[in-house]
Amino acid sequence: MKSLRHPFSINSQSVEASSFSSFHDLSIGTDKQALPVSAPPSPRRSTGPTRGAIRVSILSMGNMHKYGEMFHDLLQIRRRVFIEKRGWELPSVDGYEFDQYDNPFSRWLVLHRYGEILAGVRLTPTTAQCGIYTYMIRDAQRGLLEDIPSDLLICEAPVSPKVWEASRIFVTDDVPARDRLIVRKQLLQAITDAAYKEGAKFVIGIVPHLWKRWSSRLDLDSGAFGPKREIAGEVCQVALLKTKLDISKGN
Repeated sequence: MKSLRHPFSINSQSVEASSFSSFHDLSIGTDKQALPVSAPPSPRRSTGPTRGAIRVSILSMGNMHKYGEMFHDLLQIRRRVFIEKRGWELPSVDGYEFDQYDNPFSRWLVLHRYGEILAGVRLTPTTAQCGIYTYMIRDAQRGLLEDIPSDLLICEAPVSPKVWEASRIFVTDDVPARDRLIVRKQLLQAITDAAYKEGAKFVIGIVPHLWKRWSSRLDLDSGAFGPKREIAGEVCQVALLKTKLDISKGN
């Protein structure tokens, strides 16, 4: 089985860090203060076209009780996507997929329609500190995650309220092919909007190295933030995405 502990899979144009328009504005500093954080049923599946309004819910430890079984469903779908389908070796108990980064510092974005989860992502501030762990990319650089290379970045991993990490991103297979681009656009817009509302200027994450497939269609303001590395048989790269975006006009 493949072993992997991160699935940030947005795509953008493969460019050198020096050509990223936002790098000169990246005054992320070294502030290490943590940000405050304001028997399960089977997850429901989408069985038809993605029609009607797609809603975005932002879950936290403080508000997830207001969303019924949505968090439970999210962790079950993550198990289906990342463990059952992709074969990644990840923690799983009672049908849920989770790890040490599913903690009170994180937010979970869920795109859903009529109660059916279509897509999701986890956002974690780079200022998070939970025991010995912080956030995935930084912990990999610190040598705490044996399945992820430690030389993913071109510099020391940022620790700043201006930068959040995105991981565990997915669009379910139940979303029809003709609707997947729409759902991806809305997911990426939700990521940038949610991070921006938290005060972040950038989102950092590990992406496939073949970014050109979507970059021209989504017009992402992003750039490479590290070298290409093979992780669990996939060639990946850390990218930095600017949060103040409007990708709704992509083709």
